[in-house]
Amino acid sequence: MNQAWIALGSNIAPRETYLQQAIQTLSEHEEIKLKQISTVYETDPVGYEDQDQFLNMVAEVETNLDPLELLHICQDIEQDLGRKRIIRWGPRTVDLDILLYSNENMNVEELILPHPRMHERAFVLVPLAEIAAELPLKGKSVQEWLDALPTRDVQGVRVWGSLNI
Repeated sequence: MNQAWIALGSNIAPRETYLQQAIQTLSEHEEIKLKQISTVYETDPVGYEDQDQFLNMVAEVETNLDPLELLHICQDIEQDLGRKRIIRWGPRTVDLDILLYSNENMNVEELILPHPRMHERAFVLVPLAEIAAELPLKGKSVQEWLDALPTRDVQGVRVWGSLNI
């Protein structure tokens, strides 16, 4: 079995419902076993800032699927939950990004592993550190990357609550 960590985000109401449905769909897939999920955090938008705040979280899964098969399942979940890709980094019902997949390093048109910007983003590192602080990432632990971020970035990631799974 391979381990993967998936970031989930939503900023279109009902945000928590979209996250809940995405997690539920992942957990119901016969080739995916949900291991743990982080707390849900509310965050300010990054990149395109003229939009509502996000709810973000990270899930750890085990799977026999290869990375591209897992990516296609994540994209199917996004589409089933109404994701529209209109503005880069724009509003979305739900977004699922594979952050890490076992010890894979991959760089193909569809998928780059580890996720190329995850070590720069507090909204990814805070929930990931909650469930996998010692996980290695580009020569450091997730916690070390988180500790290196500017304080203002980390303070912008606020506990929202938990999903009932």
